[in-house]
Amino acid sequence: MAYDVAQLLKMSTADLDKLFAGSPPGPIPDGEAEGTAIIDPGTSKSPEFAKLINHFAWQGKIFDAKKGTLVNHIGPFGMKAILAKVYLGDSLIDKKPCIVLDYSDTSIVAHWIRDEIRQIAPNTYLGPVYWDKKKLFFFALQFKG
Repeated sequence: MAYDVAQLLKMSTADLDKLFAGSPPGPIPDGEAEGTAIIDPGTSKSPEFAKLINHFAWQGKIFDAKKGTLVNHIGPFGMKAILAKVYLGDSLIDKKPCIVLDYSDTSIVAHWIRDEIRQIAPNTYLGPVYWDKKKLFFFALQFKG
């Protein structure tokens, strides 16, 4: 089944955990992706939180698969900032393969952040955000097809 962001916002945390656990890493993405933070999933507030975060804090990521890096679109003006290394690795959740977005060596601001993603549909990835190995929330990335 192919998932879109609207469906993900309606799913519970347990359902997102299962979807992530059951998905393959997929190829390391290349290009620009629209990002959606999935805060308080499965509630009526989740789409509202996603819109607020998208407008004021984080809009997505731009991947360079050849270089193994990405930068984030952040802030109300969509600045390109906060570099991360991108590579295949094992998930902190289930020790299975995923794509790791690692800020530990590339960012003073976000050095304690680690994201992981797996492909859940064509051009769509889902993953958790960690702060010092503690899972905070999920996010989705939607690439243009």
